[in-house]
Parts: sequence; structure tokens; C-alpha cells
Amino acid sequence: MKTLWAALFFVLLERALSVTRYSIPEEMERGSVVANLAADLGLDVSGLAQREVKLDIFHSKKYLDVNKRTGELFIVEKMDRETLCPGKITCFLKLDLIIESPLRMFNIELGITDINDNAPHFRRDRVELDVSESSSSGERFSLPNAFDPDVGANTVKTYKLSQSEHFSVDIHSGSDGTKYVDLVLMKALDREDKPTHNLILTAIDGGVPARSGTASIIVRVQDTNDNAPQFDQAHYSLNISENSPPGTVIVKLNASDADEGPNAELSYSFTLYTSEKTQEMFSLNANTGEIAVKGVIDYEEMKIFEMFLEARDNGAVPLSGQSRVTVYVNDMNDNHPEITIRSLKNTVEENIPVGTVIALVGVSDRDTGDNARVHLNMNKDLPFILNKSSENLYELLVSEVLDREVVTEYEITLVVSDKGNPPLSDNETITVHLLDVNDNAPQFPQSSYTIPVKENNAPGALLSSITALDPDLNENQYLVYFIIEKEIANTSMSMLFSINPENGNLYALRTFDYEMEKEFVFHIEARDSGVPPLSSNVSVHVIIMDQNDNTPLIVSPWRPHGSEVRETIPRSTDKGTLISKVIAIDSDSVHNSRITYQFLQNTDATLFSLDQYNGEIRTMRMFSYRDSRDQRLVVIAKDNGEPALSATVTIKLSTVETAMKTYTEVPLEYDIFSDLNLYLVIGLGSVSFLLLITILVTIVLKCQKAKPSKAAPPSRNSVISERNSTIADSTLVSNDAYWYSLFLAETRKGKLVVRQPVPKGSRYIVSSIPRSTGLTETSDSAASTLQVL
Repeated sequence: MKTLWAALFFVLLERALSVTRYSIPEEMERGSVVANLAADLGLDVSGLAQREVKLDIFHSKKYLDVNKRTGELFIVEKMDRETLCPGKITCFLKLDLIIESPLRMFNIELGITDINDNAPHFRRDRVELDVSESSSSGERFSLPNAFDPDVGANTVKTYKLSQSEHFSVDIHSGSDGTKYVDLVLMKALDREDKPTHNLILTAIDGGVPARSGTASIIVRVQDTNDNAPQFDQAHYSLNISENSPPGTVIVKLNASDADEGPNAELSYSFTLYTSEKTQEMFSLNANTGEIAVKGVIDYEEMKIFEMFLEARDNGAVPLSGQSRVTVYVNDMNDNHPEITIRSLKNTVEENIPVGTVIALVGVSDRDTGDNARVHLNMNKDLPFILNKSSENLYELLVSEVLDREVVTEYEITLVVSDKGNPPLSDNETITVHLLDVNDNAPQFPQSSYTIPVKENNAPGALLSSITALDPDLNENQYLVYFIIEKEIANTSMSMLFSINPENGNLYALRTFDYEMEKEFVFHIEARDSGVPPLSSNVSVHVIIMDQNDNTPLIVSPWRPHGSEVRETIPRSTDKGTLISKVIAIDSDSVHNSRITYQFLQNTDATLFSLDQYNGEIRTMRMFSYRDSRDQRLVVIAKDNGEPALSATVTIKLSTVETAMKTYTEVPLEYDIFSDLNLYLVIGLGSVSFLLLITILVTIVLKCQKAKPSKAAPPSRNSVISERNSTIADSTLVSNDAYWYSLFLAETRKGKLVVRQPVPKGSRYIVSSIPRSTGLTETSDSAASTLQVL
């Protein structure tokens, strides 16, 4: 007995201290092996068959058993976790394995894990909601939540609502993790548009794959009195014969209400606008809307009856609709048709679109039948048309593009005539004024302007008035003038000219010199004050006109500080011998710079002659013993300007008896060995040497380069003057005296003059070089070049 109790004690102790745990998913198939108990518990498989093995399950149903041959624990019947452990997140099945001979007991704990074998389902598959159409957006309505017996991730995770522009769902979680859902109104409802909304609410769990369940949501929109009654016609027009018997129904009004129930029950009545006389002549059935004759209809007393009607519903806050009934009494064609201007735009903008309605014209005739059939038209062709929009109502439309600059206003005469016999007619004249819009850009009368301006003008002098025209009106016609900015030789155009922005008067801001600037080309813009502003521009060509503002300068014969020129000639000089040559230059234009020479004083007019064009002084005869030894000649060089400017030179000639070399055309014979000529010889020699070196270097560089380099731009300070061959001959350009005189003039300016011969028929080139350098320069500051054709 003690041995038995001791064995039992050790069994209980072993059970308390050792628990073997396994975990399987629910719904495993029958015969599925859970674990090998023999291997896990260290039992001898071969001895299990002779020993008594008992599996004690703490449940009413036997779900598991032990294979005595293999020692494996296997499934006898499928286990459903939701049945075994309803409502629990964790599920365990406790087993006791009892082996006798000797007695041993093992505590086994089997965990049953959940699988997603259950779909969510709603407690009610159909949910009906009554929602007032006056409910505001954002209002919420509770919906039943779905139930899923699975646990953890396999339970309900989210909800989805079928496509709806009016509703959405809002999901929120309870303290226990349960998902709840509310139906949210997103857009206001309209029962008349859609009385019922059928929605599908879907609950989805979190299993893989996910399972779902649905419920039908029926939203019934409850009516509110938000629709006023509507007549099928806003205006009823009726014709009755005079003396119609009382009780004759002339019209049955038809009004409808989109609401339902009491909100759609209507009653008819006259409004206060219906005259008492009309109510005496006609009766109105409040329920049916029938209007019947009540009194005696007399055409001569009343030709038209007009009734203003109201249909009112029976809602808590009644709504009403209005209509008008016009009753015409038939009679003979003794009434002229009438025109009624119901709406008129008598002032329109000129850019009004084609097709715009400018007037609504109603026509009527108090007669009936053919006598009341009227037709409306215009008496002349205008850019308007009549469009009949309804019975006795016409629209006056714009049919063509209007232009205020062509026609400022239109007088439209409308003529209405009936089809009676004889026909009667009437007319109505309406005036349509066109308002200006800024649709015309300013236009200059000329495509360009050429403005001659005399040099030496006074600053601020008015040059010209350049104005544009704009056919628009008011601010669209007010023009502002601008000079379009442009720079010439780093000088802004606004520093040279200014323009009055109001009247277009163009002014010179400074004095111009023809010898410095010959012309200016710029643009002037005229801009109107419309919105948006329009503008145009015109080219302006300002030509500086030369004035005779430069006095001729006598450069030969050279005289220091304006003193007299003294010359010595032999008395044996032959007739026609060149004694001297006067050369003067003028920096004015070609016309003003044409110089003629005359004797202002001549001791003996028979002895010397002066060529008025080239300034040559020659002997007209040989000297005689009677002739004075000293001759005084005063030559005046006068330009061709108006008034003419002039300069004079005085030449004193002394005759000697000794044989002297007569004056030739080589000016170097004068004072050949003077200091000035010595400097000239030295300078010419130096320049010639440098020129030769430059030519040699240039030839070497040319031979080395495959391509010739581009020629240097002409000197900025170059002075170029061209003359034809005739003028050249007349002024003795080829004569050495000319070069010598030019040399003297340039030498006085501190420069050396080098004559460079060129092929016959080409240009003569004289280069003047600063005397101090002794070098031929090509930069802007170097020298000037005179070219004569």
C-alpha cells in the first residue's frame, strides 16, 4: 500500500513539474499527426503495445488518440477553435497521457491556433434608414457592425461602401478593438432627384486570403416642402367670343408639385393683381383649376382680360407658383395691331457680338382669328434681324459687325401688320446708340516723315508737329506721343530730341552742326488712352541742312598770322607765266564750299589775270619799263553760300632785273633751303624710310599667311572729300603747287604731309601724320586722310 501511494505521489509530482506543449492550427484533417509522444517523452515504442496507454482529454469529445505502435499523437476528429474556445483569443486543450506497468503520467497541453475559416457577417442583412432631404452634409447615421468568430488578424479589419456621391463610411474602433462604422452624408439629398439610395456595405477581415460579408443599406429620402408648384405655362393666352354663355370653361390650369403627400396638394386662386372687373367676369375652381365664364362678356366694354393666378401647396410652410392668363375677346378687324418693346438696350458697344439680343419686342392685336394674326418686320435693310422666339414675341438681334466709326446710331422702325381684310398695321421706331470701344490704333497720315533742319538751330526750337489720328472717341482718342529710345554714338535719342506727349510737337534739345551730324533716324510712337491701349509708330528722318557758317580758309600762299605775302619775280617773265596760286578751302557742304577767286585790288589790271575757279595768277603780258617795280595784288576767295563768306590775301610782287628762276608749278622751289623746308626734307626722308620698312614687313607677313587679313577700319578722324575728275582738273589737284600749299596748311597744324602716288585714274591719297611722332598711324587719334577722285 505504501508503494502504491509512493508511485502515485511521484506521478503527481512529475505531472506538476513537467508539461509538454504543442500547437496546431484548427481544422486539421483526421489522421493528421500532431507529434511523436514516444520520441518527445523518451518512451520505448516497442514496449507501448504491452503496456496499457490511456489518453485522458479534458473535453466531452475525443479529438485525439495515441498510436501504440508508433507512439504518435494523431487527430481523431476535426477541431474547430471557435467551438472549443468560443469568444477567447487563446485556445488550449489539456491532455493527460497515463501509462501503466509501471504507472507514469504525462501532462500535455495542445494549443489550437486560429485560421481564417469564417467570413464576417452582419446580424441584419438589410438595414433601412429614413433620411430627410433637408439633412445637412456631415450628418452621421449608425450602422450595425459585422461579426467574425475568428480572432486576431482574421477578425473584421475594415468596411467598404459601394460607390455613392452622397454617402461615405467612417470607421472607428472600440476599447476592445471591435470595428464600428457610421454612414456619413457627404452631399445634400434631393428626393425629387432620387427618392431611394441602395447601398452595399462590405465588411472585410484581415485574413489571407481575406473574407468578406455584405449588408444592404436602403436609404429612403424623406420629403420636405422644398419645391414650389409650377404651372405648365407661365402665361396662358386665350380667345373667347363675346357673349359666351356663363359657365363656359375657357381654360383648365395645370400646375404640378414635385413633392409628395400634403406638400404636393395644390389649391388655385386669383392674386391681388387680378382686377375686380376680371374676377366679376370669370370664376376659378380652387381644386381643379378650371376658369369659367361668370358674367357677360362684351367686346366693346372689355377686349382683353388678364388674370394672375397662384397655385399654393399644403405644406407646413406653403410654397406657391404664379401664372398669367390673358383672354382675348373675338371681334371684327377694327383694331390695329400693337408693338410692345418689352426689353431694350438702346445703348450698346460697337463690338457687341453678332447674335446678341438688343430688344425683346412683343406684338398684339385686340382682334381675333385672322384679324389678330400679326407679322413683324423692319422697313429697311439694317445690320439687325428679327427672330420670333415665341407667339407674339420677337428678339431683335445683331446680324452684322457694327462699327461706330461708320455709323454712330441706328433708327430701327418696326412694322407690325395683321392678316385682316383690309389689313391693319402699326409701327414703332427705336434708336440704338453705339458706344465707342478702343478698336482702332492711332494712324499717322504718312508712312514716314522727313524733317529738314538747318544747322545752328536754337535749342528748344520746334522742328515739326507729328500727329496721328484715332477715329475712336473720348479716352480712346486721347493720344500720347513718345520717342522710341535709341542710341547713336553713345548718345540717347531723348537727349537730342523731345516730343510734346499731348500734341506731338517735336523739338530739338541742342544745336546741330552739319559738319558733325548729317541726319538722324528714329521712331515716334503714338499710343491712345484706351484699355488696353493701342499704338503705332512712324519713322522720322531728320536731315541737318547745311548753312554757310564757315568762312573760306586760304591755305596757299601760306602767310604767318595773316601778314602779306611777298614774292620776287624777274621782269623778263613771259606772258602767261604762273606767278602764284591762291588756294582756299571751306568745310561747308559742296554747294556752300564752291569757291571763286577775284581781284579785290590790282595795281595794274592789264598785267595780271586771275582764274576765278582755280585761283591761278598769271601774267597777261610782259613787263615794260613803265610798269612799277612793286605790284600789290589783293585776292578775295568767296564761297557760294547765301550770304557769301570770303577771305582775302595780299600778295606783294617785286620785280628784279637779274635773271631769276621763274615760278614753276613745283612749290618746293620757294625757300627751298629755309628751316621749314629742311624740316620737311628730314621728315619726308624719315617717313619714306619707315614706309619702305613697313612695305617690306607687310610683304613678308603676306607671304607667311595663307589668308590675307581683313583691312583695318578707316580712321575715325579721317576726313574724306571726293571730287570728280573735272573738278580735280579745275582745282589743279595734280599740280605740285596744290600739294605744297596743302603741306603748308597741315604743317601749321603740327603734322607732316606725305604724298603717296597711286595708279592713274585712281584716288589721290594724302596722309597727315602728327609731326611729333614721325610715324604713319592708323588709329583714331593718328591723322586724317584726304581722298580725291
